[in-house]
Amino acid sequence: MLAGFLTAQRATLELKCAGLRGELATASVEPSTLSLLGLVRHVTDVERRWFRRAIAGQDAPNLYSTPDNPEGDFDDAAAADPAAVWAAWRAEAEFADQLLAGAADLDVTGRDAWRGTVSLRWVVIHMIEEYARHNGHADLLRERIDGTVGV
Repeated sequence: MLAGFLTAQRATLELKCAGLRGELATASVEPSTLSLLGLVRHVTDVERRWFRRAIAGQDAPNLYSTPDNPEGDFDDAAAADPAAVWAAWRAEAEFADQLLAGAADLDVTGRDAWRGTVSLRWVVIHMIEEYARHNGHADLLRERIDGTVGV
């Protein structure tokens, strides 16, 4: 059930971006750098953090934000190649899906420097929340770009 909700939230973000290319980097309102492409970059790094680093224990630094540029996922989105961003997002989602499918159960734990010990269940629920929040942003951004609303 949780995997299904996560898949649905990912599909919603993809739908909000469908049919756009250059417009994906359109920022919401100055001085914000929030954009649809920035959101995709952001959730890519978030998936990477929780599934690869926290649960799988991999050494997998963020792709877009750094300690020196913590908002790089948004700030640098205008210069990014949308196809490469989508490919990275799909790779992280696929990794997470495989990890979930191969896990003994949702009580598998990992370690995060910020939260400490976290269960796979907590990570999946957190990711659903993360996508749901940002899909609200995506709704408004898409409406601003071309008037498209709804699911």
